[in-house]
Amino acid sequence: MEEGKDPATIITTRSNQSRTLPQRLIQLLTLFLVLCFTISLFSIYMIRKTGVITTVTPSIPILQPCIQEQPSNNLDHWIRPPSNLIHTMSDKELFWRASFVPQVKKYPFARVPKIAFMFLTKGPLPLAPLWERFFKGHKSLFSIYIHSLPSYEPRFPSESVFFNRQIPSQIAEWGRMSICDAEKRLLANALLDISNEYFILVSESCIPIYNFTTIYNYISQSKYSFMGAFDDPGPFGRGRYSPNMLPEVNISQWRKGSQWFEVNRKLASIIISDVTYYPKFLEFCRPACYVDEHYFPTMLTIRAPNLLANRSLTWVDWSRGGAHPATFGAPDITEGFMMKLHEGRECVYNGKPASVCYLFARKFAPSTLQRLLLYASDFLGY
Repeated sequence: MEEGKDPATIITTRSNQSRTLPQRLIQLLTLFLVLCFTISLFSIYMIRKTGVITTVTPSIPILQPCIQEQPSNNLDHWIRPPSNLIHTMSDKELFWRASFVPQVKKYPFARVPKIAFMFLTKGPLPLAPLWERFFKGHKSLFSIYIHSLPSYEPRFPSESVFFNRQIPSQIAEWGRMSICDAEKRLLANALLDISNEYFILVSESCIPIYNFTTIYNYISQSKYSFMGAFDDPGPFGRGRYSPNMLPEVNISQWRKGSQWFEVNRKLASIIISDVTYYPKFLEFCRPACYVDEHYFPTMLTIRAPNLLANRSLTWVDWSRGGAHPATFGAPDITEGFMMKLHEGRECVYNGKPASVCYLFARKFAPSTLQRLLLYASDFLGY
């Protein structure tokens, strides 16, 4: 009023301004929503078209050392053994992965061949302290794999050579194909370590009857692998053959041998890669045809007969009769018994007569441990 303005005019002007401001806000908000909707539709279209999803990632420096990308392309990545034996691969996936074989025979790195000791057991290893003594001082020359019942939980101390050496296992029944599946599972897991060259199957009742150096040299210097594969014309040999095995296996190729074997890397690869003979043995070799005595010996006789020594390295005592070899208890472990483990042997080694024929023996009960430890240094060399 002091400025000479009409109060009614002032009120009308303010009212018009208040109406104009909300209208502009509404327009801006509408425009923003339309823009957001358009961007969303465009993003959905691009994702469906290209399959690329854009995510917000933390800020990463532009300059990074190239070494961070090298491990996946470095040779060490391919030759380094698995740090953890536990995996989620099925048998089909495991056997496929383990069947990879380098076509270039000469290794482009310093490779020290190792022996893979494969323990096929129901659960505990009661003779583990004896094996610990046997392995001591030879860490770079061996590896260990254990297949037990899936329900068994091992409790080896962290300093033990058996610590964390359990592989993913399944139930294995004596005389059934599941026992061969377990052996193939052991071989396949051991093949994942490129340094493993020799593969020995043993049980929880087995013991080494020579020191580690003797056994390593004997196996590594042999021209052949040690698997029994003989033609038995009797009822427990050819008598178990079924004509249904034809045409893959005829009766003249049918072989029998001990379950406990040693094979080199080439034969191990043949065993885990087999899809020709496995179905036949699965269907037509069931008790009283015990597949673990016939499948590997027959298949390898057909596939690689020139690589087999045709004998086992594991001694057992069948003198007591029965379907299973003798089991030794604590009273059996005497000085005389320990001497007999090495005496009176005759065999062929690399085409020449030899007196060292067996490197392992079974079946030893848990009660024998203390007496075996007592005599080991004098009679077994460790």
